[in-house]
Amino acid sequence: MPLIEIKDLIKRYDRNIAVDNINLKIQEGEIFGLLGPNGAGKSTTINMLCGLINPTSGEIIIDGLKISKKNTEYKRNLGLVPQQIAIYESLSAEENIQFFGKLAGLKGTLLKERITESLEFVGLLDKRKSVPKSFSGGMKRRLNIACAIMHHPKIIIMDEPTVGIDPQSRNHILQAIKKLNSLGSTIIYTSHYMEEIQALCSRIAIMDHGKLIAEGTTTELKNQVSSDKKIKINVRDVNYNSIEEIKAISGVTAVDYSGNSLEIITKLAQSLLQDILFILSKNQNTIIGLELLEPNLETVFLTLTGRKLRD
Repeated sequence: MPLIEIKDLIKRYDRNIAVDNINLKIQEGEIFGLLGPNGAGKSTTINMLCGLINPTSGEIIIDGLKISKKNTEYKRNLGLVPQQIAIYESLSAEENIQFFGKLAGLKGTLLKERITESLEFVGLLDKRKSVPKSFSGGMKRRLNIACAIMHHPKIIIMDEPTVGIDPQSRNHILQAIKKLNSLGSTIIYTSHYMEEIQALCSRIAIMDHGKLIAEGTTTELKNQVSSDKKIKINVRDVNYNSIEEIKAISGVTAVDYSGNSLEIITKLAQSLLQDILFILSKNQNTIIGLELLEPNLETVFLTLTGRKLRD
């Protein structure tokens, strides 16, 4: 039996469908990645999983129990690190953790032990008396994690925990996630950073426009587009006509242009390369460099959605 099972999950806001008939199974002990751009439906799915909002239809089963307004006991096994930092700026670091620990039912000696343990885990033990308004963004996110894990939850949900932080804090958080998983926590990790998902997650679900468009291990997802290649051309001043002409070539799956980088997905890279270069040349686009790349998660996403993850 999976630890978490999501069945036919739908969330509508008037005529807008934020989550469109999602089905997922997450096994105990996994680091499960939800990958998708902003607005894909990741956070809405997480909010329903935590019971913060109600589904329009469908059901969520956690550890064999269907979650509902009447059944809230499952929340004791959840730890949530939200996308927006949820700490009290005027309370000290240890007072923040104490507050969330009491909400989880901890008290006395155990509560004091967990406060110290959590601060040490995220590297903030020396800041226990300091208030978060004096912290960097990365330190605040680490404190947020400490608040979420101090009751030793069976399931830890991390919704974009590394957005807008410095590289050192990001690395600290990624290492902490691996350690939490090794200690027995099942982790659901949402991100639009391809490299984080690929480095952390045992299985991945790709969401776009509220739909689940692919699921599997990194290898399984790559195999879905194993015959596709990515042609990456560094080029100056690509115009609209060039992009539309390249899109119109039979055998081209997707085209993306950003900055000075033109990326083309096709199964016929070798045979179509001459046609692509001819189009750029006749439209007087200056070619700076060219690479032929094997498929990765970014290729998978671009192939399945026709756009890059950041768009």
